[in-house]
Amino acid sequence: MTRPGEEPFIAAVKPLVDAIGGEMLPPDEAGQDDVVLAWEGTDVVAVRLPQLADSLDHILAAMERRRGKPLADLDRRAKQEVVRTLEARGAFSVRHGVETVASALGVSRFTVYNYLNREKDS
Repeated sequence: MTRPGEEPFIAAVKPLVDAIGGEMLPPDEAGQDDVVLAWEGTDVVAVRLPQLADSLDHILAAMERRRGKPLADLDRRAKQEVVRTLEARGAFSVRHGVETVASALGVSRFTVYNYLNREKDS
């Protein structure tokens, strides 16, 4: 049975967990790498964080949902904005990050590198 206040706590953290592509589970099912969140001194929910590569896919899917169309359908300026946003979020530190982003944008790796270099030159 949950205590008063626990349901609002879970509802409050759910958008954050969803945004990072995490999974919520009961605290007693938490693994060593899961993050257990407590409310008023009691463990309420565990969060299983995604693998970095899965996070990038999740971020790309969320960007598509926000824009209402596939990232590959964006114009050049919008694609450059996507690359800037992803760079700020660390997407290119993930193994095969450039390739994953290039595929989602429908451009070559070379084009993604050009977008990144253009940003550094300005």
